[in-house]
Amino acid sequence: MPGKPALHGELLLVAVSRPDPAENVYSSALHRVRPTGGSSPWTHGERDTDPAISPDGRWVAFLRGTGESKPQLYLMPSDGGEARRLTELPLGAGAPVWAPDSRRIAFAARVPEPGRYGTAAEEGAKPPEPDAEAPRWITRFDYRSDDIGFRRDRPRRLFVLDALAGGEPGELTPLTDTDAEVSDPAWTRDGRNVLVVAPRDWDRVETLHSDLYAVDVDSGAVRLAVRTAGTAEQPVVAADGTIFFLGKEFSGFDLAGRNAGLWSAKWRDGAEPAVARRLTDQESVLCDGAAGRPAPMGDRVLVTVLNRGANELRAVPRDGDRLPLSALEPVAGERASVRGFAVHGEQVAAVIATPDSCGDVVLLGEGDARRLTDFSADLRESGIRPVEELTATAPDGYPVHGWLVLPEGEGPHPVLLAVHGGPFAGYGWGLFDEAQVYASAGYAVVLPNPRGSAGYGESHGRAVVGALGTVDVDDVLALLDAALERPETNRAKVGVMGGSYGGFMTSWLAAQHGERFVAAWSERAVNAWDSFSGSSDIGWTFADNYVGPDPVEQRERSPLSYADKIDIPFCVVHSEHDWRCPIEQAQRMFVALRRAGAPAEMLIFSGEGHELSRSGKPRHRVQRFEAVLQWWARHLD
Repeated sequence: MPGKPALHGELLLVAVSRPDPAENVYSSALHRVRPTGGSSPWTHGERDTDPAISPDGRWVAFLRGTGESKPQLYLMPSDGGEARRLTELPLGAGAPVWAPDSRRIAFAARVPEPGRYGTAAEEGAKPPEPDAEAPRWITRFDYRSDDIGFRRDRPRRLFVLDALAGGEPGELTPLTDTDAEVSDPAWTRDGRNVLVVAPRDWDRVETLHSDLYAVDVDSGAVRLAVRTAGTAEQPVVAADGTIFFLGKEFSGFDLAGRNAGLWSAKWRDGAEPAVARRLTDQESVLCDGAAGRPAPMGDRVLVTVLNRGANELRAVPRDGDRLPLSALEPVAGERASVRGFAVHGEQVAAVIATPDSCGDVVLLGEGDARRLTDFSADLRESGIRPVEELTATAPDGYPVHGWLVLPEGEGPHPVLLAVHGGPFAGYGWGLFDEAQVYASAGYAVVLPNPRGSAGYGESHGRAVVGALGTVDVDDVLALLDAALERPETNRAKVGVMGGSYGGFMTSWLAAQHGERFVAAWSERAVNAWDSFSGSSDIGWTFADNYVGPDPVEQRERSPLSYADKIDIPFCVVHSEHDWRCPIEQAQRMFVALRRAGAPAEMLIFSGEGHELSRSGKPRHRVQRFEAVLQWWARHLD
């Protein structure tokens, strides 16, 4: 899996990671990609990621993890040589961001309270074991996050260091205080300030809003730079000082299904907070910050945009005013997924995934795209099943879009209806490991993007706000019916599965439409909104957003309320440390099913969180696939 590229002239670097089930770790190294094609390892650490090339091209900063330690910041000459460690922080460092002077580096990192997370409570004392730490005094809703844990006793703070000072890593003093978590640092052009994203009003009270703040590098003074219309992420400062960032527009806590757009603002040191202007249309354009920051290029800004399952690189005119998707020039990513990109001068390099590739480095030119790597060659040799676009019409006439992955042979094959999480997410054109595993085992896999999914317009994404289990069910079943019209599929052998929101849908479908399915696999699901609202890290807003605060409505929209209607074999799957959909959601469903006499089983993964299937321990990911295939072999073969 290649990460985001770094580009400067002929120097093109990308981190390439691989899961190692035998050692139960992920290994990664920086690869240098040759302009003529091909690549070779450029570093040889255990876990090297996040390369950043200095503006003068002389240095490369990156993160390196070793053994059980957290990633630390390292520095290498761009023409090769020994890597020098720059930090030794107890919880590791964040991705490096170079200053315009090619000397200083900004990054964000979590700083623990003394006496927690392996640090001593006072100088000279022995760090306590985790179960001997002092109790946590909780005063807010937003006290923890899935895959992170407790947050407010280890806030993410801004650091700036002199990368060329030499010597051993010393103690670093953060520039920001413990009141607010910061992220996504970006330097101003004069190098005097670092812009950061932080919760509104410097996190004074719980909020889903965020703004851009300027932190003075010399004094540490913090000033509001840009007040947003909702949120900010991934800021970048152009050569003329214009700030570009991605952000969502909403009021209060009404965040569900909102499209992120490209915004610009003019702010100068000492001035009042700037007013941001939205360059892209709220309804039709959904910018994706996962692929990287906006990239100014002359009179355009490159961003990645979700569009009907594709993650496309598009060019937005700098003077745009809420431009629709049709007005944004396509650059790359049609029927593909741009996972990361980098710009230097007139050059653009991108990592692009396709239905038969986890991602390769592509050099983009005028009307030309040259693929320079082939990281998925071995995978293709082992057998990749083709992905077919599938469309249908819901009972109310609404168009439904998705994909069908068929196994080898004429069939008819047993069918798996796999519902994605989110719900404001979606299946796409990049290679999807789960669909390939199931199709390779002989199952036809149906992948729907029903109403509620992302990348089809904001109205599509918000169609299920206050209406979960209604039109989304209609869409999912309509696409399933379209697949079952194919002679290669067996309508008498259909299973349903999904995780998170997909787990909710699996439980809901098994209860409301159980006659259509032979068995169900419900993973990391929301099954009961009443307890989810208090136990989930996001429950204090998510449940109200999608269901509403009324306890009666929450019960009516909870699959748990209908557990006695489920009579098909049902597997409840969960991770022990899932804080997004806590394990009580699985336990309550399992007990209710067994009490009702359903043939229910439960599978629990120890030490994992909500992201098990995507970034869990490699050995657990293999064991999960083995369990999935064993379940369907018992019930569909």
